[in-house]
Amino acid sequence: MLRVTVCVSGGGTNLQAIIDRIADGTIRNTQIVQVISNNPGAYALTRAKEAGIPAVCVSPKDFPDRSAFNEALLAKINEAAPDLIVLAGFMVAVPHEICAAYRGRIINVHPALIPSFCGKGYYGLRVHEKALERGVKVTGATVHFVDEDLDTGPIILQKAVEIQESDTPEILQRRVMEQAEWIILPHAIDLIAAGKVTIEGRRTHIS
Repeated sequence: MLRVTVCVSGGGTNLQAIIDRIADGTIRNTQIVQVISNNPGAYALTRAKEAGIPAVCVSPKDFPDRSAFNEALLAKINEAAPDLIVLAGFMVAVPHEICAAYRGRIINVHPALIPSFCGKGYYGLRVHEKALERGVKVTGATVHFVDEDLDTGPIILQKAVEIQESDTPEILQRRVMEQAEWIILPHAIDLIAAGKVTIEGRRTHIS
C-alpha cells in the first residue's frame, strides 16, 4: 500500500481528484495518510476531514523564522511516514531538507507544459495569464518529481490543452484542471504505486 502525504495551499481540487480516484479504484493500492496545508483557511483541510483523512496546518506565520518552519514541516511529514509526497497546489518552496529526506519520492503538478511557463514567479493563475499574454496555442499540465530547484525535476506525465480565442485566465485555469491536472496527477500516483516509474538521470522511464 502506497502511503501518501498531500500538501496543498488552497481549495484542494487536485486533492479531491485524488480522493475520488482512490475511491473509484482508478488509483490502486494507495492510501492518503495525511494532508498538510500552510494556510489555515484552506478548504483542502475541510475536504480532507470530510473524507476522514488526518489534516493539519503548518504555517510559516507560526514560527520565528523559515528554518524553524522547515524543521516543523519535515517533522510533521515524518510523523505519517509517507512513501510519497504529492504537492497539489502547494505554494511553498520545498525546503532542501525535505528534498534530501524524500529524494525521488516527491511529485508536483504544474499547470503548464514544462519547460514553458515555469520556475520562479510562475504559480496559480499567473501561469495562465502569462500563457495568454504570450499567445501560445497549446498549454497543459505536467507532473514531475521535485528537486531542489523550481520545476526542474524529471517529468513523469504531461497532457496538452488547446487555448481558445475567448479564454480568460480563469476559464483557462479551469479547463487545464479538468482536462489535464485531474487526469494525469491521479494517473502518475497509480503508476508510482504500481512500481512502474523509475528515474534515470533527468528523465523518467515508465514500464
